[in-house]
Amino acid sequence: MNSNWLRLFLLEWKRLLHSRPAQLAILVSAASPLAGLFLWRSTSADTMLSRYLADPAIAAGTAGGIAFGLLTILELDRPSSSRAGLLTDSVVPPHTMALVRLPALLLAAALITGLTMLLWFPILRSLIGPVFPCTDYILAFLIFMGLALPLGILAAASAYQAAARTDLALAAFLAFAFLSLTVWADSWQLCWLNPCVWALSDDFTNFRIFRSVAYMRLTWLGALAGAWTLSCCCIRRYQKGCFASFALNVRRIRRPALALLLLLGAGAAYRLQPMVDHGNPDQTVMSFFELPFLDGIVCTGRTAKVVPDTSAGTVTGTAAYQFRRSAAAEPQELAGPDPQTGQQLPAAQHTQTPQPQTAAFGINPGYTVFSVQANGKDVPFSVSSYQEFNEAMLTAELPADPEIELTIEYGGFPQENRNLSTMQGNMEISAEYLCLEHGAMAPRLMNVLPDEGNYPADIQITLPSSMTLIPFGPETPERIARHDDGTSTWEYQYHGTGGICYAGDYIRQDIQAGGISIEFYYGRRHQAVMEAAGAPQAVKAAVDYCTSHYGSLSFGSGKALKLIQSRVLGGGYAADGASLLDEADFTAANLSDAGKGTVPGEVMIHELVHQWWGLANMFAPSDGTDPWSAEGLTVYTTYRIVQEQYGSAYAQEHYVRRWQQAVDDYYQDFYVRFPEYLEMLPPEKQTEITNRSSYVRQYCEMPLKIWKAEKLVGGEAAMDQILKQLFQRELDPAYPYLTYEDFLDACGLREEDLDLDSIISL
Repeated sequence: MNSNWLRLFLLEWKRLLHSRPAQLAILVSAASPLAGLFLWRSTSADTMLSRYLADPAIAAGTAGGIAFGLLTILELDRPSSSRAGLLTDSVVPPHTMALVRLPALLLAAALITGLTMLLWFPILRSLIGPVFPCTDYILAFLIFMGLALPLGILAAASAYQAAARTDLALAAFLAFAFLSLTVWADSWQLCWLNPCVWALSDDFTNFRIFRSVAYMRLTWLGALAGAWTLSCCCIRRYQKGCFASFALNVRRIRRPALALLLLLGAGAAYRLQPMVDHGNPDQTVMSFFELPFLDGIVCTGRTAKVVPDTSAGTVTGTAAYQFRRSAAAEPQELAGPDPQTGQQLPAAQHTQTPQPQTAAFGINPGYTVFSVQANGKDVPFSVSSYQEFNEAMLTAELPADPEIELTIEYGGFPQENRNLSTMQGNMEISAEYLCLEHGAMAPRLMNVLPDEGNYPADIQITLPSSMTLIPFGPETPERIARHDDGTSTWEYQYHGTGGICYAGDYIRQDIQAGGISIEFYYGRRHQAVMEAAGAPQAVKAAVDYCTSHYGSLSFGSGKALKLIQSRVLGGGYAADGASLLDEADFTAANLSDAGKGTVPGEVMIHELVHQWWGLANMFAPSDGTDPWSAEGLTVYTTYRIVQEQYGSAYAQEHYVRRWQQAVDDYYQDFYVRFPEYLEMLPPEKQTEITNRSSYVRQYCEMPLKIWKAEKLVGGEAAMDQILKQLFQRELDPAYPYLTYEDFLDACGLREEDLDLDSIISL
């Protein structure tokens, strides 16, 4: 039987390779990365790997999955369409042919995946440049493309074997693909054809997003394999219909049993996925922050020993918390009557005993708590099923002892926030990068007040020796041990219930600027790009200028500040002593953006100026139609820095005149002059035009208006004083954003005063 099946398989394989529909499907699959380069973007971030690896690989998987699905239906219908079905069925049983055709199609899909990888390797490598990683290239094509083609084949084969009609099978398959591309596009577990990959990192690894997409694809592979096995029970026998043939085929219990097992396994994998939490999607609910504090108990300190497994992407750790009962909560010696005789008892014989209380901690929902001990003895604990803000609540009983040390052992694969499930990757843990935040580092104490107003913590983290640990704050870590297995243990002291730390294969440069010491950290892969951009000089120029003209950053810690380049996040943030720079701001594509600067060094300055305009001073989110944003003041400040460095003629030529030309072209655009015609275009075309218009208005029109305001208020010195006052203004906690009205009021101008029609006369 095996030799007969192998002979049939080889014959079918050779015939398939000579089939014109198969050759067309192979050609479409091999050429489809072109669509990802020029026609269709599935990612959102402008990293080089997103634009020149993820987009082509996803496009290849999408187009190839559809092409091989259509090919599968044509191949399965070939005996029927040639009116040779009865003849072929009499020679080879239809179930045997089903087991022959499917592997032949799968082998063809594997072949074209390999050929596509070889064909596009030199092309994409040249486009990506110095940050090209071979490992990510292989994984991207194998997972984004290679696993998509079998899904298309199984889905199409299942539809045809169930319907036994080409038209119905085509309709069902195309509807299934359409669902993935539209309705399911924002559901990371359901978009089987076009996975949710919002970005790939250039400077660090991408194993987390690869794991996520592979998990989704393998879940669907199990489900569609079960559907295909079940559809085999519908293969027509004795020219009977679907239901009669099904009744005949299920007599062999192995097929329906295997189908049921596969479908149940896929359903369990879907329900028990380890990537994303099951937290409350309502971000306004903050019940964890409303817990009442325990009465009479304070936290005097805590320690955490954390060991990330950079190969598995998991974390294990031991956290210890020291509690002390206050004097009011200690057992008190009280005099009182005997409850039986009523006689007065000595004070030493009548005491009031404190009751056990329950401490609450926030912990990452992906972690398992292995044990909780108080003063060396096991105590009851539980982890709630309710989750909020990427944390589950761990509760543990505190005994009535005056001094308590509570030790928690935990570990697991950290899950990400369900509200950001389409932007997975932040929980990357590898030998090149990791970020541990709050409950993902160690259980976060929620309902015990600190002793003397702080929570002293001693943190130890063991990492590969090639990684540098960077606490997100003013703390300075110390490498306290090197181990024989190639790891090192770092230690630092921290005050707080949570904490954030980064670690990675970083290069550190120390820069003196603006009267402070700056520790600038960026990924080693990005070294060539940063050197070409003159990163240290750009940091110094931006910090010196902005500090002297506007003031020091509020999140600088005394005389030191850490600037940390993170993995692509979609934005940055700051805390006391540290500020995060999104790697997407420093990609080769972004550093060549003429709207932000003429050369990469000027774009570096632009991104660093956002520390003042955008981070230290926030701007309200807009829909893109409003030109007022952080970009206007940032571009204007970049122009002023460049003018100071290279002279007025250079700045006028490369900034002001370019702004004016872009604005002139914008207001001559057909769709700007006749917006009613824009509404007649397809939605995707409207979005493209609107995005282009928003870019001109924010990066060109608004800087030009600020430049005009500078002339109207009396020159550069006057404008510097106005911007300094705006930067140092007292913030309204209810609405901390810097508005256009604030700017106009500070300048003593009206909106119509900044009409650009008369700007050339200034």
